[in-house]
Amino acid sequence: MGKIKVTQVKSAIKRTQNQKRTLEALGLRKLNQVVEHENTPNILGMVDKVKHLVSVEETK
Repeated sequence: MGKIKVTQVKSAIKRTQNQKRTLEALGLRKLNQVVEHENTPNILGMVDKVKHLVSVEETK
């Protein structure tokens, strides 16, 4: 399995509680913060829920 880098590019202000909790579960707390995760279906599902707030790039 590869890894992905997830960067928060938009604020979570005025977003639903579910989206805020998803960002927190991904480990994102601040704007422009970058976290690295394994490329698993669970992580990809969470990223899909907040795809309008984050950017994703694949790493090796």
